[in-house]
Amino acid sequence: YQKHVNLRQQLDAQLNENSLVKEELDRVEDGANVFKMIGPVLVKQDVTEAKQNVQKRIDYINGEIKRHEGAIKDLEKKQESQREALSKLQQQLQQQQVKAAARS
Repeated sequence: YQKHVNLRQQLDAQLNENSLVKEELDRVEDGANVFKMIGPVLVKQDVTEAKQNVQKRIDYINGEIKRHEGAIKDLEKKQESQREALSKLQQQLQQQQVKAAARS
């Protein structure tokens, strides 16, 4: 459960970062010089290509967020059903203890 929550938080941070990049690229005029860092090298990139790449990353991150949210909800449902089962078992145990005490 915690793993999915942590990954969800990381994805949120990545989404925020990519959204900021997208906002910056939206302000850039077509034909302006945009550079992409690949390892230690800056490589010139077309503005429209850069915008498309960022949008693809945002779409991918949103998909991953939805996937992790689904997993979190499933785990929460399982956790709740386990709590209910545990509660029923505790009640049964208490009833058995009361019956045993009454017989004594």
